[in-house]
Amino acid sequence: MHRFAPLSGALGWRLLAAVAGLLMIGHAAAAAAAAAAPAAGLAFSHHDWEIACDNTRTCRAAGYHPDDREAHAMSVLLTRKAGAQQPVRAQLQLGDAAEEPAVAQLRPNAKLQLRIDGKPQGTLALGKDGVSAEMPAQQVNALLNALKGNGRIVWSSGEFEWELSGKGAAAVLLKMDEFQGRLGTPGALMRKGSASEAQVLPALAVPVLNVPFTAQQQATTVNLSAAQQAILVGELLKPEWKEECDMEAELGSSSRPLRIVRLSESKLLVSAPCWLAAYNFGEGYWVIDTQAPFNPVLVTTSGNEYMGGIVGASHRGRGLGDCWSHEEWAWDGQQFHATLKRTTGMCRMVALGGPWELPTLVTDVRHRAK
Repeated sequence: MHRFAPLSGALGWRLLAAVAGLLMIGHAAAAAAAAAAPAAGLAFSHHDWEIACDNTRTCRAAGYHPDDREAHAMSVLLTRKAGAQQPVRAQLQLGDAAEEPAVAQLRPNAKLQLRIDGKPQGTLALGKDGVSAEMPAQQVNALLNALKGNGRIVWSSGEFEWELSGKGAAAVLLKMDEFQGRLGTPGALMRKGSASEAQVLPALAVPVLNVPFTAQQQATTVNLSAAQQAILVGELLKPEWKEECDMEAELGSSSRPLRIVRLSESKLLVSAPCWLAAYNFGEGYWVIDTQAPFNPVLVTTSGNEYMGGIVGASHRGRGLGDCWSHEEWAWDGQQFHATLKRTTGMCRMVALGGPWELPTLVTDVRHRAK
C-alpha cells in the first residue's frame, strides 16, 4: 500500500483549493445533467399505499382503507409537482363499488369530519358526485403529519366512518422525496433537513409528439395477395415473439386474420390476435414495409385498438373492473413511440373503472394539420 505525506504550506492549500474547485464543477455539471435528462417514471407499492411518478417528475401517492373494510372503501390521493417549495395537494374519494357501500347511505350534502387519533381536524363537504372532495391545506398538513407516524385517520358522518390505512405510507412518501430530490431539505415529507432547496430537482416539460395528418385519417385497409400474405406470416412467426404472442400456423386464416392499414406511403401497420385471457385480450402490432421482405418491427403484443395514429392497450386488473392499466404508442411518421403509461390504482373496490389516474409516462400528442 502506498502512503502519501500530508500537504502543507501555501502549495498544499492551493492544490486543495484546486481539487475542491474541480469537485464543485463536477457536482454542478452532474446536477445540470440530471436536470436536463429525461426522467424515467417510478412505480412502487407497499402494503396499502402506492406511488407513481411520471417523466415530468410529478408524483402521485395513493393510500387506501385497511384491506378488510370493503364496504367502507376509500382512498386518498396526494399529488406533488416537482420543484422547490411545491405544495402537496390531497383528494379524498369514498368507495361506491362494493355491493352495499356505506357512502350510499349518506344524507344529501353530508359533511365529513376528519379525526386523527380521535382529535377533530375540521369538516369536509363532498362534491356534487357525493363521493369525492378536495382537502383544504390545514387538513393536508395534519394528514401528512399523521402518516409519518402511527396516527389513526378517520373521516366520519354520523354512524358511518371511513378509515385510511397508514401501512406503507412512510415508505411511499420517502420514495416521493427521493425521486424529486427533496431528501434533507426543509420541504421533504419524511427526512427534513437544512440542505438548500436549490438541490430539489426542477419540473420537466411534457414531451411533445406530432402525429402526421396521413395517420389521423380513417384507417385505410390494405389487402395483400395470397403469396405476399404467406411471406408476411412467415416473417411474423419469429421465435423471439412466440412467448409474448402465441401465433400458430393458422395465423392469417379466417380464425386469426391479419389486419393491415396504411401508415404512410412506405409503411403499413399489421395487427393480429396474440393472446386471450379470462377478461383481457391482446393483439400484436407491427410496422412493416409495403413490399416483401416486410421487415416487421414490433410495437406491442398487448394492443386493443388502433385509431388516428395511436395504438392503445387497456386491461383490467381483475374481472370486477375496479382497476385498470392503459398504455399508448403514437406514430411520428417514422416509428411508434411509447407516449402514455398509467394505472387507475389498486384493486380495492373504490370505484368501477378505478379511482385515480396514476401515470408514469405522459406525452402531449398533437395531431398535425394537413
